[in-house]
Amino acid sequence: MTPIILITGATRGIGFAAAKQLTARGATVIIGSRDAQRAAEAAAKLGVTSVEIDITDPASIAAAVKQIEEQHSRLDILANNSAILLDHYQSLMELKPETLTETFNTNVVGTLRVSQAFAPLLSRSSEPRIINVSSGAGQFDGEPQAWAPAYCISKTAVNMLTQQLTAALPSMMVNSMCPGWCRTEMGGSDAPLTPDEGADTLVWLALDAPHDLRGHFIKKRQVISW
Repeated sequence: MTPIILITGATRGIGFAAAKQLTARGATVIIGSRDAQRAAEAAAKLGVTSVEIDITDPASIAAAVKQIEEQHSRLDILANNSAILLDHYQSLMELKPETLTETFNTNVVGTLRVSQAFAPLLSRSSEPRIINVSSGAGQFDGEPQAWAPAYCISKTAVNMLTQQLTAALPSMMVNSMCPGWCRTEMGGSDAPLTPDEGADTLVWLALDAPHDLRGHFIKKRQVISW
Protein backbone atom coordinates (compact mmCIF):
# COMPACT_ATOMS: atom_id res chain seq x y z
CA MET A 1 0.00 0.00 0.00
CA THR A 2 1.36 3.40 -0.99
CA PRO A 3 2.21 5.45 2.13
CA ILE A 4 0.47 8.80 2.49
CA ILE A 5 2.57 11.45 4.19
CA LEU A 6 1.87 15.03 5.25
CA ILE A 7 4.87 17.29 5.74
CA THR A 8 4.18 20.64 7.36
CA GLY A 9 6.32 23.63 6.38
CA ALA A 10 7.37 21.86 3.21
CA THR A 11 7.55 24.65 0.64
CA ARG A 12 11.33 25.02 0.98
CA GLY A 13 14.40 23.76 2.78
CA ILE A 14 14.45 20.40 4.51
CA GLY A 15 10.70 19.90 4.19
CA PHE A 16 10.72 20.36 0.43
CA ALA A 17 13.84 18.21 0.05
CA ALA A 18 12.11 15.43 2.00
CA ALA A 19 9.00 15.79 -0.13
CA LYS A 20 11.11 15.44 -3.27
CA GLN A 21 12.90 12.33 -2.00
CA LEU A 22 9.72 10.69 -0.73
CA THR A 23 7.94 11.35 -4.01
CA ALA A 24 10.84 9.75 -5.88
CA ARG A 25 10.40 6.70 -3.62
CA GLY A 26 6.75 6.42 -4.64
CA ALA A 27 5.06 7.88 -1.55
CA THR A 28 1.93 10.00 -1.81
CA VAL A 29 3.16 13.33 -0.44
CA ILE A 30 1.04 16.23 0.76
CA ILE A 31 2.87 19.53 1.11
CA GLY A 32 1.53 21.61 3.99
CA SER A 33 2.05 25.34 4.51
CA ARG A 34 0.20 28.26 6.06
CA ASP A 35 0.63 29.99 2.67
CA ALA A 36 -1.74 28.20 0.32
CA GLN A 37 -0.22 29.69 -2.84
CA ARG A 38 3.33 28.75 -1.91
CA ALA A 39 2.15 25.26 -0.99
CA ALA A 40 0.43 24.85 -4.35
CA GLU A 41 3.49 26.12 -6.23
CA ALA A 42 5.83 23.78 -4.37
CA ALA A 43 3.47 20.84 -4.91
CA ALA A 44 3.25 21.59 -8.63
CA LYS A 45 7.03 21.27 -8.94
CA LEU A 46 6.81 17.69 -7.68
CA GLY A 47 3.46 16.70 -9.12
CA VAL A 48 1.92 16.20 -5.68
CA THR A 49 -0.91 17.79 -3.72
CA SER A 50 -0.90 20.50 -1.09
CA VAL A 51 -2.94 21.65 1.88
CA GLU A 52 -3.16 24.98 3.64
CA ILE A 53 -2.35 24.48 7.31
CA ASP A 54 -1.40 27.08 9.89
CA ILE A 55 -0.25 25.07 12.88
CA THR A 56 -1.02 27.95 15.25
CA ASP A 57 -4.69 28.03 14.15
CA PRO A 58 -6.98 25.17 15.29
CA ALA A 59 -9.57 26.02 12.61
CA SER A 60 -6.92 25.82 9.87
CA ILE A 61 -5.72 22.48 11.22
CA ALA A 62 -9.28 21.12 11.36
CA ALA A 63 -9.85 22.17 7.75
CA ALA A 64 -6.64 20.40 6.69
CA VAL A 65 -7.71 17.22 8.49
CA LYS A 66 -11.07 17.34 6.71
CA GLN A 67 -9.44 17.85 3.30
CA ILE A 68 -7.02 14.97 3.74
CA GLU A 69 -9.74 12.69 5.09
CA GLU A 70 -11.92 13.44 2.08
CA GLN A 71 -9.05 12.91 -0.37
CA HIS A 72 -7.31 9.91 1.18
CA SER A 73 -9.44 8.60 4.09
CA ARG A 74 -6.27 7.98 6.17
CA LEU A 75 -2.79 9.27 6.91
CA ASP A 76 0.22 7.00 7.35
CA ILE A 77 2.96 9.46 8.25
CA LEU A 78 2.88 12.92 9.78
CA ALA A 79 6.11 14.92 9.60
CA ASN A 80 5.94 17.91 11.93
CA ASN A 81 8.50 20.10 10.19
CA SER A 82 7.06 23.62 10.64
CA ALA A 83 9.08 25.83 12.97
CA ILE A 84 10.16 29.42 13.50
CA LEU A 85 13.43 30.95 14.65
CA LEU A 86 12.99 34.52 15.88
CA ASP A 87 16.04 35.14 18.06
CA HIS A 88 19.15 34.13 16.08
CA TYR A 89 21.93 35.80 18.09
CA GLN A 90 19.96 37.38 20.91
CA SER A 91 21.21 36.65 24.41
CA LEU A 92 18.96 34.99 26.94
CA MET A 93 19.14 37.99 29.24
CA GLU A 94 17.84 40.21 26.42
CA LEU A 95 15.17 37.75 25.27
CA LYS A 96 11.65 39.12 25.49
CA PRO A 97 9.26 36.65 27.13
CA GLU A 98 6.84 37.34 24.28
CA THR A 99 9.40 35.95 21.82
CA LEU A 100 9.67 32.75 23.82
CA THR A 101 5.87 32.49 23.98
CA GLU A 102 5.51 32.97 20.21
CA THR A 103 8.26 30.45 19.53
CA PHE A 104 6.65 27.85 21.80
CA ASN A 105 3.23 28.44 20.26
CA THR A 106 4.55 27.38 16.87
CA ASN A 107 7.36 24.93 17.57
CA VAL A 108 5.86 23.06 20.52
CA VAL A 109 2.15 23.80 20.92
CA GLY A 110 1.68 23.78 17.14
CA THR A 111 3.32 20.37 16.91
CA LEU A 112 1.00 19.10 19.63
CA ARG A 113 -2.08 20.59 17.96
CA VAL A 114 -1.30 18.94 14.64
CA SER A 115 -0.45 15.58 16.23
CA GLN A 116 -3.67 15.55 18.24
CA ALA A 117 -5.78 16.57 15.26
CA PHE A 118 -4.35 13.96 12.88
CA ALA A 119 -4.20 11.09 15.38
CA PRO A 120 -7.61 9.72 14.29
CA LEU A 121 -6.54 9.59 10.62
CA LEU A 122 -3.18 8.09 11.58
CA SER A 123 -4.96 5.41 13.59
CA ARG A 124 -6.46 4.12 10.33
CA SER A 125 -2.98 3.25 9.08
CA SER A 126 -1.45 -0.18 9.57
CA GLU A 127 1.90 1.43 10.55
CA PRO A 128 1.27 5.03 11.64
CA ARG A 129 4.31 7.23 12.15
CA ILE A 130 4.92 10.72 13.55
CA ILE A 131 8.25 12.42 12.89
CA ASN A 132 9.05 15.59 14.81
CA VAL A 133 11.82 17.65 13.27
CA SER A 134 13.88 18.84 16.22
CA SER A 135 17.46 20.14 16.42
CA GLY A 136 20.77 19.46 18.06
CA ALA A 137 20.41 23.01 19.38
CA GLY A 138 17.95 21.60 21.89
CA GLN A 139 20.22 18.88 23.31
CA PHE A 140 21.21 18.69 26.97
CA ASP A 141 24.08 16.43 25.90
CA GLY A 142 26.93 18.81 25.10
CA GLU A 143 28.35 22.18 26.01
CA PRO A 144 25.87 24.96 26.85
CA GLN A 145 25.43 27.40 23.98
CA ALA A 146 24.14 30.95 23.92
CA TRP A 147 22.72 30.89 20.39
CA ALA A 148 18.97 31.43 19.80
CA PRO A 149 17.74 30.65 23.34
CA ALA A 150 14.00 30.62 22.55
CA TYR A 151 14.54 28.28 19.59
CA CYS A 152 16.86 25.99 21.58
CA ILE A 153 14.48 25.77 24.53
CA SER A 154 11.59 24.99 22.19
CA LYS A 155 13.47 22.15 20.51
CA THR A 156 14.29 20.59 23.87
CA ALA A 157 10.56 20.73 24.56
CA VAL A 158 9.84 19.07 21.19
CA ASN A 159 11.98 16.12 22.29
CA MET A 160 10.00 15.78 25.52
CA LEU A 161 6.77 16.16 23.57
CA THR A 162 7.99 13.24 21.45
CA GLN A 163 8.38 11.16 24.62
CA GLN A 164 4.89 12.10 25.76
CA LEU A 165 3.34 11.29 22.37
CA THR A 166 5.12 7.93 22.39
CA ALA A 167 3.50 7.10 25.72
CA ALA A 168 0.09 8.43 24.68
CA LEU A 169 0.03 6.67 21.29
CA PRO A 170 1.35 3.14 21.89
CA SER A 171 0.34 1.88 18.46
CA MET A 172 2.23 4.64 16.67
CA MET A 173 5.91 5.07 15.90
CA VAL A 174 6.86 8.52 17.21
CA ASN A 175 10.39 9.91 17.06
CA SER A 176 12.16 13.23 16.87
CA MET A 177 15.13 13.87 14.61
CA CYS A 178 18.05 16.23 14.14
CA PRO A 179 18.69 17.03 10.47
CA GLY A 180 22.03 18.69 11.23
CA TRP A 181 23.07 22.20 10.28
CA CYS A 182 21.76 22.71 6.75
CA ARG A 183 22.01 25.46 4.15
CA THR A 184 18.43 26.66 4.37
CA GLU A 185 16.76 30.00 4.97
CA MET A 186 16.91 29.22 8.68
CA GLY A 187 20.36 27.63 8.72
CA GLY A 188 22.14 30.19 6.57
CA SER A 189 24.73 29.90 3.83
CA ASP A 190 27.63 28.78 6.06
CA ALA A 191 26.01 25.48 7.04
CA PRO A 192 27.90 22.35 5.94
CA LEU A 193 24.94 20.22 4.84
CA THR A 194 22.55 20.51 1.92
CA PRO A 195 18.79 20.30 2.49
CA ASP A 196 18.83 16.91 0.76
CA GLU A 197 21.40 15.63 3.26
CA GLY A 198 19.37 17.03 6.14
CA ALA A 199 16.22 15.33 4.86
CA ASP A 200 17.78 11.87 4.68
CA THR A 201 16.89 10.83 8.23
CA LEU A 202 13.32 12.07 7.84
CA VAL A 203 12.90 9.94 4.71
CA TRP A 204 14.46 6.95 6.47
CA LEU A 205 12.13 7.32 9.46
CA ALA A 206 9.15 7.62 7.14
CA LEU A 207 9.81 4.62 4.91
CA ASP A 208 12.62 2.38 6.15
CA ALA A 209 13.09 2.49 9.91
CA PRO A 210 11.60 -0.43 11.88
CA HIS A 211 8.21 0.35 13.36
CA ASP A 212 9.35 -0.62 16.86
CA LEU A 213 11.85 2.25 16.89
CA ARG A 214 9.86 4.54 19.18
CA GLY A 215 10.48 7.49 21.46
CA HIS A 216 14.01 8.28 20.31
CA PHE A 217 16.04 11.23 19.06
CA ILE A 218 17.60 10.31 15.71
CA LYS A 219 20.48 11.79 13.72
CA LYS A 220 22.10 10.26 10.64
CA ARG A 221 19.75 7.26 11.09
CA GLN A 222 21.22 6.59 14.55
CA VAL A 223 19.73 7.03 18.03
CA ILE A 224 21.51 9.83 19.90
CA SER A 225 21.15 11.20 23.43
CA TRP A 226 19.34 14.43 24.04
